[in-house]
Amino acid sequence: MAVESRFVVIRQGVEVETFMDKKSADEYDKMLDMADSLAEMLSHAPVELTEQATEELSIYFAKHREDVLIALQAKKAKPEQAKAKPEPVKAEPALKAVDKAGSKKADSKDAAKGEKKPAKATKSTKAGKAAKEASLSEAS
Repeated sequence: MAVESRFVVIRQGVEVETFMDKKSADEYDKMLDMADSLAEMLSHAPVELTEQATEELSIYFAKHREDVLIALQAKKAKPEQAKAKPEPVKAEPALKAVDKAGSKKADSKDAAKGEKKPAKATKSTKAGKAAKEASLSEAS
């Protein structure tokens, strides 16, 4: 017989959510407490909100409390949390032009940016020379 531990969040006598670990249940309960406090604050606001809008806003603010604190400048954003606009991805050409010798030509974009391709090694080994000579003799 298997034994399972479940943690149930109960609000006003109603089971709201069931969790398999205590930490998740406690975090959810804390979020609901914050949402209740926010709903109370929003009910006193000069703006008239429906009950559903008040509930949805309070839950949203409670779930995103870190972002709310950062927006209110009560907390500094962490570098990895700093949200920057994503830059559009530029499509790169799938194929590059190849000259007659078989080496790739530099893209006009690369040349305009001043980017240089890494130079090939100038020193070669005896085995490398022998392979080059063999490929040249086979081609003729």
